[in-house]
Amino acid sequence: MEYQSPYFLTFIQAKELGGNVKKGEKGCPIVKLGTWTKDLEGQTKTADDGSQEQATEKRQFLKLYTVFNACQIEGIEFPEPPKCDTFTESQQAEAARQIVAEMPNPPSIFEGRKATPCYVPAEDAVEMPSRETFRAEWRFYKTMFHELGHSTGHQSRLARKSLLENRGMAASGEAAKIYGVEELVAEMTAAYLGAAAGIIEDDFDNSAAYLKGWMDVLKVSDHKKWLVQAASEAQKAADYILGAETGKPLE
Repeated sequence: MEYQSPYFLTFIQAKELGGNVKKGEKGCPIVKLGTWTKDLEGQTKTADDGSQEQATEKRQFLKLYTVFNACQIEGIEFPEPPKCDTFTESQQAEAARQIVAEMPNPPSIFEGRKATPCYVPAEDAVEMPSRETFRAEWRFYKTMFHELGHSTGHQSRLARKSLLENRGMAASGEAAKIYGVEELVAEMTAAYLGAAAGIIEDDFDNSAAYLKGWMDVLKVSDHKKWLVQAASEAQKAADYILGAETGKPLE
């Protein structure tokens, strides 16, 4: 469902602000990706001043919330939403080109050699159809983002299990889950990078259907665990491509 207001609150937040969720309204699930710092027991590191201090590492977590849009809440006066810059299709394409051009340690990228986009791990190469086959240039790059998402799993980058142990669509059992997780990682990575390029309102329904299809593959008792894993790995992949993470521990 589309909402006119960009403001959302949880049920508790609405109560705390003196409002109420209207009777019969249904909330939307959202996921918060956060980080927490874990002490590494028995390990130290050298601080900038040369002294020894506790060694730590940053870990990610996901937390699920149910939120309600402003139009579903009464008793609260929400402010006028800020004006947001919108990107033209040419600006989106240029931003996407820049993301690809500045990716650290990129794979080889070929255009026009194959009719179907794919990442070939053995060659560490992304194969893209000719951009003229896409309805808009930003769609070409959005598809490329998916394949670049796969490429971050290569041994020379993030060495992701779901890519390195991927047996393809013919896999079954646990191997099928690994394949499904890798597809979720790639599609979520494409969504993150698309947002970074200003590509927000694109073929959202197609992406959502694609993600749902792979979630159905993983629909077992622990499918939430697989979704959390995929979202976490996708964030790492997007950070890598954007140059924010190169596989080294964050200080």
